[in-house]
Amino acid sequence: MYLDRQKQLAEHMRQFLRQKYQIELQNVIIDAPPKVEMGEFAMPLSFELAKQLRKAPRKIAEEIVAELPLLQGFEKSEVAGAGYINVRLRRDVAARELAAGEQAVPDYRGEGAADVKGKILVEHTSINPNKAAHIGHLRNAILGDTFVRLLRAAGHSVDIQNYIDNTGVQVADVVVGFVHLEKQSKAQIEALIDATPRFDYYCWDLYARVSQWYEQDRENLKPRLEVLHAIEHGGNELSDIAAMVSTAVLRRHLQTMDRLDIKYDFLPRESEILHLHFWDLAFQQLKEKGVLYFETEGKNKGCWVMTRPSPRSSFGRTVRSVTSVKILPTTSGSLVCWGATSATRGSFAIRMATSAGFPQSRVKLSTHISAA
Repeated sequence: MYLDRQKQLAEHMRQFLRQKYQIELQNVIIDAPPKVEMGEFAMPLSFELAKQLRKAPRKIAEEIVAELPLLQGFEKSEVAGAGYINVRLRRDVAARELAAGEQAVPDYRGEGAADVKGKILVEHTSINPNKAAHIGHLRNAILGDTFVRLLRAAGHSVDIQNYIDNTGVQVADVVVGFVHLEKQSKAQIEALIDATPRFDYYCWDLYARVSQWYEQDRENLKPRLEVLHAIEHGGNELSDIAAMVSTAVLRRHLQTMDRLDIKYDFLPRESEILHLHFWDLAFQQLKEKGVLYFETEGKNKGCWVMTRPSPRSSFGRTVRSVTSVKILPTTSGSLVCWGATSATRGSFAIRMATSAGFPQSRVKLSTHISAA
């Protein structure tokens, strides 16, 4: 419902700007206000129009709010700050619509032709929220969305998950760029986000600069470790900046995907998994169920190990990948996670390491695949 109302509001605003100012604004950016009492939608378009109209953003916002007709289901619009337009839904109407199931949502219930019972969860896209989506990300999102549509066309009940890795080294590097290269404060970064519609592209350029900065001197890598540790612990200014930046970039990703008509039901963030201790519980259950075991002898001695069968190629050629994911301490104090032959297993290995007390910044992945 929220996305439907957002699209409706954006189109309504485009028509109003066309009529009042003879301006064609293709992309009407709509964010969420920082507090729920400020409404459901926040539009910074007055800042974008200021140069064209040669007026202060707040003056433009006041003109729009005074003359913009209210859509059905919306309560009011109001000016906020230096020129934002906040819009409120009629929450009683929205709640009744949700309770009555009046939204135009296709009925995807059913078991389908395949021998699968119950609901299917498909995870796709999962872009690091540190830069704009590139063509490879879009390819993966389209493939995932196509898979979802095929399953639904076959009658399956499908939910879609987009996993957000907002605690990794990529996000940390952008924070390093803001804090150490650009010397920006939390308040300055927040203002930049508000004033920069293409903030995801801004972060992309900054991320490239940080990579070059690291190459100049190995000592420059130290701030990366500092930021990673801060993100892992949470409750500090660096982790707040990381959350603010990654959320802003994620919103741009969702706008990009929305233009492709790709949507998600769940957006689980890795920071929540860490800080709510979900992984600690999962790790304990994996041990109790025998999926993981602690090796006391042989080449995996001193490691937590997860076993799995070796797959067989459809071409009749056996492909033997490593049969375990293990965590191996090194003399440098870091960890090497062997057998991380996919992103999922690599993330799993890292979680095992961090649960054992090692910060993510000191964990390395190693992959080995052999053919027979």
